[in-house]
Amino acid sequence: MSEQAVAAGKARGVNHWWVVFGLLAVATVAGLVFDRYLTLTSQAMLFVLVVVLVSYTMPWVPSLFCAVAAVTLLNFFFIPPRLTFEVDAQENVIALFTMLAVALVISHLGTALRSKTEAAHLNAKRARQLQELAVELGGANLPAEVLLLAQRFLGRAFTGPCVVALVVDGQLQLSEEEAPLYRDGMQACMREAATLGPGTGRWPGLDAWYIPLGVKGQIGGAACVRNVSSYDHSGREHAQALCSLAGQALWRLKLTASMQAAQQESQRHLVQSTFLAAISHDFRTPLAAIVGAASSLQTQRDKLAPAEQDRLVRSIVSEAQYLSTFAENTLQLVRLGNLGQLNLDWQSMEEIVGSVLARVRQRDPARRIKSRVPPDLPLIKADPVLLTQLLENLLDNALKYSSEAIELVAGRGDHHLEVAVQDRGPGIPPELEHLIFEPYRRDDHSGQRGAGLGLAVCRAIARAHGGSLVFQRREGGGSSFVLSLPIEVVQPAREAA
Repeated sequence: MSEQAVAAGKARGVNHWWVVFGLLAVATVAGLVFDRYLTLTSQAMLFVLVVVLVSYTMPWVPSLFCAVAAVTLLNFFFIPPRLTFEVDAQENVIALFTMLAVALVISHLGTALRSKTEAAHLNAKRARQLQELAVELGGANLPAEVLLLAQRFLGRAFTGPCVVALVVDGQLQLSEEEAPLYRDGMQACMREAATLGPGTGRWPGLDAWYIPLGVKGQIGGAACVRNVSSYDHSGREHAQALCSLAGQALWRLKLTASMQAAQQESQRHLVQSTFLAAISHDFRTPLAAIVGAASSLQTQRDKLAPAEQDRLVRSIVSEAQYLSTFAENTLQLVRLGNLGQLNLDWQSMEEIVGSVLARVRQRDPARRIKSRVPPDLPLIKADPVLLTQLLENLLDNALKYSSEAIELVAGRGDHHLEVAVQDRGPGIPPELEHLIFEPYRRDDHSGQRGAGLGLAVCRAIARAHGGSLVFQRREGGGSSFVLSLPIEVVQPAREAA
């Protein structure tokens, strides 16, 4: 117990005695002032009232003293002969002893009632503490939060000091100052999965309780509550209840983490299975076509007309291009899923769009793609290869699904740069809009061949750059895919042309 607590206890003890003396003096003065109006019985009741008040509000020592002092003062000041301790009538002797017995009984009953009342208040307070701790632990998502809550509630309930430590990677996390004082006791209580210290029958010579956080096989740490008494059974049970709640919370967090890890592993296996299934399915058809066309050219070239040979060559080139695009998208999706952070550098969107158009227009002989890119757009931090692939995938989709003009429009927002690829194709059915960015999902029934990886890769690239890719319907029909990329506040100085 701290020096301040000891000083406060002494001050309360002194105050108790002053109150006892004051009440006895008031009863004596009142009896003397109203002596001519009161009978001896009424005067005795004044002292009985004082005994009742003191016994209900003060410890048993002042209460017992008050009972004896009240009878003594009544005898000295009010029972003839007055101002002496002699008693001239036998009936007054009996009255005095009877009053003494009544005063002692009242003192005992009042003290017992006060003790039970205090115990009831203490139990109610501890029940509220347990309820509050359980509620707050329900919202804890990290072991560090559980540690702080356990430390705080133990500090509220006991004078302490109270120390709580968690087990991380098999080791108790204690500071260099705390380790020599608490490590042995905490490790022992965790090893025995039981409370150690005064009143427990284990290590009774200690001046502290060492309590494990949890039960055997589920212990996540330990607590130490110092300056305790071996007779404070209810206090020890309360400390154990607080630590038990903390231990349950730690075990819940551990189970939650294990369950999430298991779900992630299951999801990873599911993705791998889907990936392999998609690879095997989407590679088989073009490979078969390439092998068939190449075999025909190898074995029957002399028998085939030039037009038929050209058709087979075009088939081989088309299927090979499809395989190349599919393999690139698949590998890029896997790469983005396992990449921690991209190596970004300052890039000009005008240059990226120019390089994309130079490649895509080889597949756009009708020159349907029209671009509008302002020359004064700010620089962005990006991976140019990934952004090129993103825009190329969007333009290839637009060429595939639309027969009219396609627009590539770049512009600046408040804090972001936007690039939109717009077409006048059939659009996306409303019920499928939430699926278009999922890998291996192609439910548009358009008749176009593909694995459904292009848009999944595009969104993954956008998110890897801290941006977003969204689908919007165009008025009058068609689709618009809008890429938003963040603009850095501080821009590098551009070299003069």
